[in-house]
Amino acid sequence: MIRSMTGFGRGEYVDELRKVTVEIRAVNNRYCDIFVKMPRKYNFAEESVKAAIKEKLSRGKIEVSVIVDNYGVSDVDVRLDKDLASKYYDALTELSEMFEAGETMGPSLGLLARMPDVIRTVPAEEDEEEIARCLLDATAKAVEDICRMRETEGAKLVSDISARADIIADIHDHIEERAPELEKEYAVKLRTRIEELLDGTAEVPEDRIALEAAIFADKANITEELVRLDSHVSQLRDFLSGSSDEPIGKKIDFLIQEMNREANTIGSKSNDREITSMMLNLKAEIEKIREQVQNIE
Repeated sequence: MIRSMTGFGRGEYVDELRKVTVEIRAVNNRYCDIFVKMPRKYNFAEESVKAAIKEKLSRGKIEVSVIVDNYGVSDVDVRLDKDLASKYYDALTELSEMFEAGETMGPSLGLLARMPDVIRTVPAEEDEEEIARCLLDATAKAVEDICRMRETEGAKLVSDISARADIIADIHDHIEERAPELEKEYAVKLRTRIEELLDGTAEVPEDRIALEAAIFADKANITEELVRLDSHVSQLRDFLSGSSDEPIGKKIDFLIQEMNREANTIGSKSNDREITSMMLNLKAEIEKIREQVQNIE
């Protein structure tokens, strides 16, 4: 199954205590790079979230957003430092006695509560295992969602690339039909040129013309390149029709490079205007496929 590297997925987990929302965005990238944005207090689950994503997505720049909304339960605790409060009380009482302020001027509860660090807020302790379970549940749904989108986009890529593979195969066949004519045409042109030079003063050396035509044909022979190009097109079709879940974007990219190499060689060896024109069209189609392949996982 061919999948695009681009896509978006969203997953939610909801219970009576919280709502977890995970959103995944992916774009083209040579490797698999995952960036997770989540509340700092849940960083303990980041690697688990990444691992769950990597099980399904093997290539792409992947940005993950995690939002946690707690229902009716505060995410902070209030801590009272009794020992510190007692020390403040003793110090304030001593201060009151020192200036003979009397009992009415002694430290009040409100004053003690306002003293630094006597009462402070700290993040509420949560069950990390339970939180991780909720995050991974939402992540799994988001991954499933983005996979569906990537598969849909992948099907469109397959359709486009297959159509261009057919065009390349058609151009290949026309070149294959044209190639055998080159030696004959070269022999005719060579004979005409020699006749013009001799101007009827001597007989045209047919054996020499045949030899030169054979040498030209050997240099311009593109049979090997055409065979390899045909093989590459066949392999490309096999990749596109395969049902394996294994990522094949890099393999197809390499195959396209080889197709382009054969096209360049054919164009340089043929020395024929008609074949050169066909090669320009062939290279244009190969380049369009190469651009599309960059989107394949």
